[in-house]
Amino acid sequence: MPSLLHFGEDDLLNCRFAVSPLWETQEAVRTLNRPARHGYQAHWLRRIRTAAAGLDLAPLWLLMPQTGYSPDWLGPPPIGPAATFEEEIAAVRAADPEAAREETARSLADTPGALESSRGRALLKDPVRMVQELADLMETAWHTLLEPDWPRLRALLEADVAFHSRRLAEVGLGGLLPEIDRRFGWQSHTLTIEWKGRHERELAGQGLVLMPSVFIWPDVVSSFDPPWQPTLAYPARGIGGLWAEPSHHTSDALVRLLGRGRATVLTALDEPATTTALAHRLGLAPSSVSAHLAALRDTGLLISRRYGHQVLYERTPLGIALASGEA
Repeated sequence: MPSLLHFGEDDLLNCRFAVSPLWETQEAVRTLNRPARHGYQAHWLRRIRTAAAGLDLAPLWLLMPQTGYSPDWLGPPPIGPAATFEEEIAAVRAADPEAAREETARSLADTPGALESSRGRALLKDPVRMVQELADLMETAWHTLLEPDWPRLRALLEADVAFHSRRLAEVGLGGLLPEIDRRFGWQSHTLTIEWKGRHERELAGQGLVLMPSVFIWPDVVSSFDPPWQPTLAYPARGIGGLWAEPSHHTSDALVRLLGRGRATVLTALDEPATTTALAHRLGLAPSSVSAHLAALRDTGLLISRRYGHQVLYERTPLGIALASGEA
């Protein structure tokens, strides 16, 4: 049966996009335990195989049932449009132990035998210790599995947000949601989500957080019960080519006009990106990329805009024409 999210007038004014390193960490941990998700992530799995072998992720996997409820306190909605992992894990550590115990018990009940297992009983016996130990394990998973590749992942997620923000301005929320995923339908201020769970909620003025994810594929997730803010996570655009090495060809004519470094940076900006993401992608020093971006912006080939803690750069129409050889 479909899930239903009912929007009021205030909800339409309170929808936003967000990127969450904590959510990506949780979904990366889930991916390691679900072979069906491995197709798009084969390259990443090879990269982290040795490091992942040194982690005991069983306590987290115990709270990630194949179907059912995962505790909201362990992966709460994003606290801002581009919060850092440190900010998000601090919110996890601050979870109310009794509320966390209640949510954990609900999650354990969705995995046969987990509630009665020795590990499950230990988690529920001391919720204060449970919150700190699971937060520690999530932080270790972040540093081991995702942090080294976060610039690349963040660039993809921010590009998705930039693209869908433009489409939101063009077609409105009702037109955008079915474009994001074919499982989303929109009619009479109600979002219908065709998936394996059943969930119905009046948004009651809280609006909706739209969150692209690399590791959620092939699922979509409508999550978080009251009092948590409703959040809809969906597979980000471009994950099929996420791990491919850059294949941009910089034309000789563009190099003669702009110089090798600036031409390379302009060519690489086929999606909005930050200085750090471009430096990581191109194998250049961030200071060099920053200087090239500033020069390209000053000459009208790029524009910049702030997104949370990040500044995204993208080509202007003139920059697009030059990079494509159409000028």
